Amino acid sequence: LACAVAIWPPYERDGVPGQIHLGLDLRGGIHLVLQVVVEDALNATVDDAVTTARDQATRKGIQFGAVTRASPTSFSVEGTEPARVKDMRDVLRDYFRGSWEVRESGEGKFTVEMTELYQRQLKDQTVQEAQRTLERRVNALGVAEPIIAVQGGRGDQILIQLPGVTDVEQAKRIIKTTAQLSLKLVESSAPSPETLLQGTGGKVPDNMEMLSGPSDTPGQPTYYLVRREAMITGRDLKSARVGVDESNQPQINFSLNALATDKFSRETGRNIGRQLAIVLDGTVYSAPVIQSKLGSDNRITGRFTTQEADELAKILKAGALPATLRYLQELTVGASLGRDSIRDGVRASIAAMAFIAIFMLVYYRLSGLNAVVALAANLLIVLAALAYSNATLTLPGIAGIILTVGVGVDTNVLVFERIREELRNGKTV
Repeated sequence: LACAVAIWPPYERDGVPGQIHLGLDLRGGIHLVLQVVVEDALNATVDDAVTTARDQATRKGIQFGAVTRASPTSFSVEGTEPARVKDMRDVLRDYFRGSWEVRESGEGKFTVEMTELYQRQLKDQTVQEAQRTLERRVNALGVAEPIIAVQGGRGDQILIQLPGVTDVEQAKRIIKTTAQLSLKLVESSAPSPETLLQGTGGKVPDNMEMLSGPSDTPGQPTYYLVRREAMITGRDLKSARVGVDESNQPQINFSLNALATDKFSRETGRNIGRQLAIVLDGTVYSAPVIQSKLGSDNRITGRFTTQEADELAKILKAGALPATLRYLQELTVGASLGRDSIRDGVRASIAAMAFIAIFMLVYYRLSGLNAVVALAANLLIVLAALAYSNATLTLPGIAGIILTVGVGVDTNVLVFERIREELRNGKTV
């Protein structure tokens, strides 16, 4: 009786969820395996270090040539004035102590590289942060009982299973969108890459990158030469929400945390009159001119539909992913396929139960009734155990239940055959 109460209702009825939790292959939904490209997080950390080194050296009045990222795990300082080499060395060792190694690679030249331990810590932290961000995004979808887990030998893969998802396309868009927001200063813009690079000898400078964005002419993008180093990134966001602009078109309002607000105010104050590119996933959404010093509350405008703005705000609010995701496996199971699997599995289970019940009743007669009752109780207890422990029933699980029906009578067969053997030897019942 307790087991019967535990499993009722066993499946969803009138919007009330069932006590038996069905897996992805029975309810339908999405199965994804993603790989976190941890090099993106390493690059972002080095870029932050480049900004720190440049700002601190400037505050100390040290003249230098350039501070640039040399690799995903190191940056270099070149052209330090000979009289201030010791001061530059002291600045680097003060601000990059412990997790970084500072080496002099020539007169006035330094190389600062992450330690192996710090690299491993950053990689683990990136994967964990990506997992938490994906969990927040999935929660925004309202998916019940999702599975989001780290897997793989290198620990850089994330498994996502979303059973029972109805709007599969929306879920895939929200999960797949990296939503790496960055605000970067624009050096120049042009209608074609060739025109854009005329002033730089036909190639992109090391501290720059070329990005494309929409223009006023449909089908003809505008190309921007922007600073590789971002002024603000998605990690600096405090909140994001949908709003409307002066033309009643959708826009995304966002606010920055306190530390980022100070930096943003300082940098925009220095660059009044220049364009600031708002970059999402490598595409320039808009490039407004900085009219004055900006603060905590800002906005992103572009050619958004209401649905696009809503989805983008959800993604930014849940948090930008710390690194790009590479999709290794994608499987979508339709709800109709899941219902077919359940129907076929239940039919197979009933057929197995009926065949064995008939066999036991015919061969052992009234004694076989004991086996049939015990077998039914066995199945009820298995299902109740699933319900009590919140375990998930999958298609292989149904196959296991069918197998249980088959082997569940073995003890009864042995006992009944032993009783018959004793009766043949003249024993009474």
